[in-house]
Amino acid sequence: MQQSVHHSCIGMLLLAFTSVTFAGSETPSGAADQSLSRFETALAEYVHKKDPAYRYDLRQTISGNGFTEYVIELVSQNFLTLADVDRTEWHHWLVVVKPDVIRHNTALVYVGGGSNRDDSPRGARDEFVSIAVTTGSVVAELRMVPNQPLRFAGENERRFEDSLIAYTWDKFYRTGDVRWPARMAMTKSVKAAMDALQEFIPVVSSGHTLADFVVTGASKRGWTTWTIAAVDQRVRAIIPLVIDMLNLVPSFKHHWRAYGFWAPAIDDYVDQNIMAWMGSPEELALHKVVEPYTHRQHLTLPKLIINATGDEFFLPTSSQFYFDKLLGEKHLRYVPNSRHNLSRTDALQTLLAYYHSVLSDRPRPRFEWSFEADGSILVECHETPVVATIWSAVNPTNRDFRVDSIGRSWTAEVVEPVTEGVYRAHVTLPEKGWKAFLVELTYSTPIDVPMKLTTAVRVLPNTLPHDYIAPKWPDEGFIRSKQQ
Repeated sequence: MQQSVHHSCIGMLLLAFTSVTFAGSETPSGAADQSLSRFETALAEYVHKKDPAYRYDLRQTISGNGFTEYVIELVSQNFLTLADVDRTEWHHWLVVVKPDVIRHNTALVYVGGGSNRDDSPRGARDEFVSIAVTTGSVVAELRMVPNQPLRFAGENERRFEDSLIAYTWDKFYRTGDVRWPARMAMTKSVKAAMDALQEFIPVVSSGHTLADFVVTGASKRGWTTWTIAAVDQRVRAIIPLVIDMLNLVPSFKHHWRAYGFWAPAIDDYVDQNIMAWMGSPEELALHKVVEPYTHRQHLTLPKLIINATGDEFFLPTSSQFYFDKLLGEKHLRYVPNSRHNLSRTDALQTLLAYYHSVLSDRPRPRFEWSFEADGSILVECHETPVVATIWSAVNPTNRDFRVDSIGRSWTAEVVEPVTEGVYRAHVTLPEKGWKAFLVELTYSTPIDVPMKLTTAVRVLPNTLPHDYIAPKWPDEGFIRSKQQ
C-alpha cells in the first residue's frame, strides 16, 4: 500500500543534508569519496574570483513612455585559455529597463540565451518593459549565457547550447579541472551582470541603489538561476523555469524506466556519451561543483519552480526527487499543456505575480499536499484560493506525457472543497495506459494578475514499464584512472 507523502510549501529550515549515493556499476573507495570534498567550494571560488576582463559599456539609450531602456555590452570574464577554445572573452548584451519612478531596491534579472553572432538588440522585449512598468522596478535581461558558438581545440565544428555544455562536462570527467564546466562561467556571467547593474543604475537614476535581485531563467539558464543563488547573497529570490532535473541521477534513471530510451531532446548528452558516466565518482564530483541539489543547504531563499507537464527533456514526475528536500520557502507550478519553451501559456503571469509579492513583501499562499493511499491528491490550504482545478491527461500506450506524444490533451475540471480550504482530487483510472494529474490553485493578487500554483504531478498506476541497466563507466575518468 502506498504511503501518504506530504510536501509543504514552507520547507523545514533544519532538514539534514543527506549524502548522494553512487548508483553505477562500481563502488568508489572511501578515499576517493573524501577527495571530492575539495569540489564543494569550487563554484563560489570561481564565481567570486576577480577577473580583469570584466567591463561594460553603454551602447544605446532609448526613451519610452514612463521608462528608459539601456543596451549595455558586458564582458563578464575570460573562460579557459586560447589553448582550449577559440574565444575566451565572454561578451553579453545586458538590456535594462528603468522605470521613471523606481519604487524598489530589488531588480529582476532574466538570464537568457542567444548567439554572439546576433546583432545588437534594438531594445528590451515587450514583456520585460511591462514587468518594469507594472512593478516600478528595474528589469534586466542578460543575453548570451553561455557565450556561443565556441570551437574547442582539436575540433572543426563550433558548439552551441547543450552540445557545448556536454563537451565541457566530458572534459571535466577526464581532467577534474573545475575551469571546464560551462556552468561555472554561466554562473559568473550573472554575478558580473549584477555587479554592472549595481554600478550603473545609480549613475542614471540620481543615486538610486540596487540592494538585491530576483533571478529567473529557463532550462540551462534555469540551472544557472539556482547556482548563482547558491553562491551570491544578493539574490533575494529565484524563479527557475523548466529545469526539472535536480538530483540528477535518480531523476534520469526514472526517465529511462518510464520511456525505455533517452528522449531525443537530450541527444547532445547522449552523443557525447555523458549518460555512460551516470553514477560514477567523476559525475558525483561534477555534482558537488554545479548540481543545485548538492548546494541546497545554501538555497533557503524563496523559490518558485515553474515546470512544463509536456516537457521534451524532463518527466512531469521529476519533482519527487528533490522538492520535499529543498529548504526554506518553496512553491511549485506545473503548467499544463506546455512544452519546454512554455509558449502559449500563462506562465509569465505567475512569474510576474510572484515577483511582485517579493517586491512588496507580501506572504505567498501556503498549502500542503499529499498523495493518498486511495490514489487521490489531498490539498490543505492555509489561504483559500479563488478556484481549485484538477488537470489530467491520459496516454493509453506509454508512460509518456510529452506534448510531442499526446499533444495538448490535458483537460481541466473544477474541484469543490471538502471543507473550507481542503480539496481532494480523485481521478478515474484509464482502462489501459497511464493517467497523470495535478491540482492547480489560483490566487488573486493586488495587481490583478493571478498567481497559479500546483501540487506535484501524480501518475496512476504508479508503475514503470522498463528496467534501467547501469552503464559501464568509461575508463578515462580522472578519479578512477589514478586508482588503476
